[in-house]
Amino acid sequence: MKDDIPRLRSGIESPCINICVIHPAERICTGCLRTIDEIAQWSRMTDDERRAVMADLPDRAPRLKKRRGGRAARMGQR
Repeated sequence: MKDDIPRLRSGIESPCINICVIHPAERICTGCLRTIDEIAQWSRMTDDERRAVMADLPDRAPRLKKRRGGRAARMGQR
């Protein structure tokens, strides 16, 4: 069973929250904010590499903020 497999190789856990959707424009996961390459390499990364990824994640969140209003808002229309 998949749950029997340990997910933690080191002291730095994966930031995965099981919302695995890649944003089409930003190319990062909307759940954990990692790139596809970071997700794929996570189990092979050193602790220092994982720390570097974890440190970058908070700066990525604003990239996924959805604009509100679309074209009508930009054009000043109601």
